[in-house]
Order: sequence, then structure tokens, then C-alpha cells
Amino acid sequence: MGLFNFPMGDAAVIVWLFVLGTVIGSFLNVCIHRFPQNEYLWPQLKALVSPPSSCPGCSREILRRDNIPVLGWLLLRGRCRFCSIRISPRYPVIEFLNGLLFVVLYLAEIPMGMGETVAGSSLFSEYWSQTLGVTTMLTSEQVVLLHVRYAYHLVLVEALVVATFIDFDHWIIPDGATVPAMCVGVLGAWAFGNLWLVPVWFHDNSIVDTARAVLPWLKPILFGGSSQVPGWIAEWEHLHGLANSLAGLVVGGGVVWAVRLVGAGIMRREAMGFGDVILMAMIGSFLGWQPVVVVFFLAPFCALVAIAFRRFVQRQREIPYGPYLSLAAVLMLLGWQQIWPRVERIFEMGALLIPLAIMGIIALAASLYLLQLVKRMLGITTDEELVEEGWGPADQLSFFAGEKVDVDVGGWKESAQPDNSWPGSAAGRGQSFNQRWRR
Repeated sequence: MGLFNFPMGDAAVIVWLFVLGTVIGSFLNVCIHRFPQNEYLWPQLKALVSPPSSCPGCSREILRRDNIPVLGWLLLRGRCRFCSIRISPRYPVIEFLNGLLFVVLYLAEIPMGMGETVAGSSLFSEYWSQTLGVTTMLTSEQVVLLHVRYAYHLVLVEALVVATFIDFDHWIIPDGATVPAMCVGVLGAWAFGNLWLVPVWFHDNSIVDTARAVLPWLKPILFGGSSQVPGWIAEWEHLHGLANSLAGLVVGGGVVWAVRLVGAGIMRREAMGFGDVILMAMIGSFLGWQPVVVVFFLAPFCALVAIAFRRFVQRQREIPYGPYLSLAAVLMLLGWQQIWPRVERIFEMGALLIPLAIMGIIALAASLYLLQLVKRMLGITTDEELVEEGWGPADQLSFFAGEKVDVDVGGWKESAQPDNSWPGSAAGRGQSFNQRWRR
């Protein structure tokens, strides 16, 4: 028996999801275009309502029939109906890709086929199954829960699409792309309770007991119990959902914030932008703190190709990092059953992760400092040497040449005021005739 037992069948649902995805993709194009035009959150959200979409060339309002996702652009052959200005093909591409995301995420998260259980979902984990008691064939309540979680994750994916393309264009991630979705992540986790991937806390008793015996000085923080997953998680599902989301928000934003502080302190430059901090906090509010840590370590592998291309082809030292954090988050959703078993043992350490995290931050700071030291020894210009400290003679000359071009600062010289300035300074700027005329 299939997941759906109605005449349209599963194929019709897939088509409907693709069409819905393209329609919402058209709205995402508006967000991508208008969010960067305003600095603060509320003006960014207001810009989505007014003014109506119009042609950038002739300012004519776009007709409704021309706003049909993908098809509207194809029927107009990529040009405005009124002034024939070229319309970027990125608009239909985003709409098409968003439709594909709707379908791919659905096929991954919702088990389809005869006799399927929740284990057929890409987000299945033993913790979810054991805590909720989901071990039998899918019931109607379980089907509803899976679809709610699918819609919940769609909000995350749509926010990631907006943040990605804005970051590519402007190297910023506006609050409008992250803060509203973050609120949905926290409130949705609290309202539905059971949307998490793994519990907010679990541990392996054997690891904790071994650590107590080998490292007695860690006993104060190596708390644990007889159960691998605390009992209150199943008893207080809404409270646990809220705790899971808030822990993911704090850890996701905190990891990037720590890297930002360490990089700024040692390399004398901004290692990661504040928009990346908010982006990771948003991802954590949907996925929880353990998955968002995996996302953080998975993102550099996603960025390797782009880093190599920009460094050796475009000769650029920096890249926008938000798109690769977003890509890693999507890969985490789609490949959860392949990724999680490879890292699960790490998070079973429980409270032992706290000293390990502190050691990791210290190791990061030490490696960056060593890298800077090696650069100096090899005669390579370090990032901190690129920053000019203080106010030097060149800055003073630039100030007088650029800001004080006119000694009279745009004013009219009074006849009674004596002229004690050296005439060579005005002649050097080509302004001697102008000053004589004024006086």
C-alpha cells in the first residue's frame, strides 16, 4: 500500500510540488532583489509588499501573465514586453531549481512505497524511533508528523536559497533572509515538539564511565545516568523541542562567533562575517546543536572548489562563505542517514565534548598564530601587515589633497582679510586663477 491512496497518485503530488516550488521561487526572486536595498529588518520586510514588480528599464508594472514562473520568461524570450530590455535568466533558473528542491526534499523525507515505515525517511534515526515509539508501519498520525517536518524544513531551505544568492551578489546576508526563518525554527520546534533529528542530549554510558576512571579531574562535568536518552525528553516533548532548537541556535551562532573572534584577534582581519553568525544560528534552530556542528565542519569541503577557483583564476583572497554553509545544511538533510552514523560516536561522549570544544578553540588559535609566524619567516606579507596602523604621512597628504582641495573651503574671500597663504600651493593645484578671481 502506497503512502497516498487517492486517485491522483504519487506522480501528481510530485508535479504539484514542483509547480508550487516554482511559484514560491518567484517570490524568492523578489526577496533576493529587495532585501539588500534596505539595511534594517522591518524595511526589508515592507519592501516585499510595495511597490509592485516592475521593469528596471521602463518602470512599467509587469503583467500578471508575464509573471508565470519559468514559462513567463520563456514566452517573452527573456525580454521586457514593453521596452525589450534583456531580463536576466537567473530568475527562471532560481524558480526551476526551487521546484526541484521541493521535489527532492519530499522524496528524501517522506517514505513512499508499499509497507514503508519511518525508517524510509532520510531523516530517520534510532533515537527518533525509540523515543517516539515509531517502529511499525506508518500510521496516519506519523504521516502527518512527517509532512509537518517536511514543511518545517522547507522554510529552512527557502531561507538558505535567499541568503545564498544575496551573499553571492553582495557579500552580505540581510536579516530579512534569516531572522524570520529563525523565529519559525524556534516556535515550530516548540509548537510541534517532535520535529528534531536527534535529542538535545544523549550519551554512551561506557564512554562516560571510562572517562571518569581515566580523567578523574573531569568528574564534575561528566554527568550521566542509567539511560542513554533522558526520560524527560519523551515526557515533555514540547519543552524538549524548544530546548533542542534554542541549543542549536546558540551553538550554531556560537561556533562561528568563536572563529570570528579568534580570526580577528590573530589575523587582524574579519575571518567570518556577522551575517554568517546569524545564518548558522538559524540553521541550528531547525536542525539542533549536533547537526549544526556537523554542518560547520562539512561546509569547508563544499567550499574547496570555489576557493581554488577564486585563488588561482580570479586572484581573490576571500569568498562569501554563507552559500557553502547553506549547501552543507541541505546536504545534511538529504544525506542524514549516510552522514550521521559516521559522526554519531563523537556526540555520544556527552559532557566530555565540553573540554574537547575548548581544546579545539585553543588549537585553532595556535594553528593560526603558527601560520602567521611561518609567513613572516618566509617573507610572505601577512594579513595584519596589510592593515596600516595609525595616521601616517601618506594619510596626511591624502587628506589635504582630497578633502582640503580648496583652501577657502568653498567660501568667498573677504577683501579685508589679508592673504598670507603661499601662492605656490594654489598654483600646484591649478587654482591660482580661481583664487585671484574670488578675491
